[in-house]
Amino acid sequence: MLPRNWKRAVRSLTAALLLTAAAGAVPAAAHADTATAPSSGWNNYNCKPSAAHPRPVVLVHGTFGNSVDNWLVLAPYLVNRGYCVFSLDYGQLPGVPLFNGLGPIDKSAGQLDTFVDKVLAATGAPKADLVGHSQGGMMPRYYLKFLGGAAKVNSLVGIAPDNHGTTLNGLTNLLPYFPGAGDLLTLATPGLADQMAGSPFITKLNQGGDTVPGVHYTVIATKYDEVVTPYGTQFLSGPDVHNVKLQDLCAVDLSEHVAIGTIDRVAFHEVANALDPAHATPTTCASAVS
Repeated sequence: MLPRNWKRAVRSLTAALLLTAAAGAVPAAAHADTATAPSSGWNNYNCKPSAAHPRPVVLVHGTFGNSVDNWLVLAPYLVNRGYCVFSLDYGQLPGVPLFNGLGPIDKSAGQLDTFVDKVLAATGAPKADLVGHSQGGMMPRYYLKFLGGAAKVNSLVGIAPDNHGTTLNGLTNLLPYFPGAGDLLTLATPGLADQMAGSPFITKLNQGGDTVPGVHYTVIATKYDEVVTPYGTQFLSGPDVHNVKLQDLCAVDLSEHVAIGTIDRVAFHEVANALDPAHATPTTCASAVS
């Protein structure tokens, strides 16, 4: 039986979904003005890839993130290792500053397509590598699969990506009990609705297989993820996939969904290994101080 004030319940459930996702997806760093914030050496369009690192790295933020806040640690980490690093904003909603990744994900993939073309034109490189957190590790798969991105990308590294959708610890399973809640979520924040397990977007994304030929895939997940749940759904299946559970590298690493993508240097060491597998070194707890 529906509650007497079911419309209010719909609004409450939708708000709870938004707050849960926001709490887990917004980087811990204080928000900066993305138009003026210093980038510590990344988004330098004069950067030319070296022989040691011949491909630019494009960083793809997560839901509620932006091109600066998500990457205040990882971007300088990679720049200091000699990479040309770039980051974009995508999935903006009208009138919502700083909090991006909320628009329809297929449209966001089109923004990534345009941005990668811009980076390749500036650097002169034939291909880029992509590193994404949360939605940013999943959304590029649409670009690779449906927008011709596989011809322009060497590897995709997903940190806590919701590759097969998420239940938000079971919260999304309540939606059928509240008529209109799903529609409200889709209208208000289509990028969130697209990420629900079983959504039309997730179904289309994974039909016919998780991967496309010619791209190297790495997934780095944490068993303490409270946003992309169950965490095992982050992993991909395919012939050129490397799935990594963070705690298999460092058993005492307690990073959850936000930390693994924004501050965890153990995870970042594994990112560096994925970008340059020929010179990979073992990732351990000691990588946190390397």
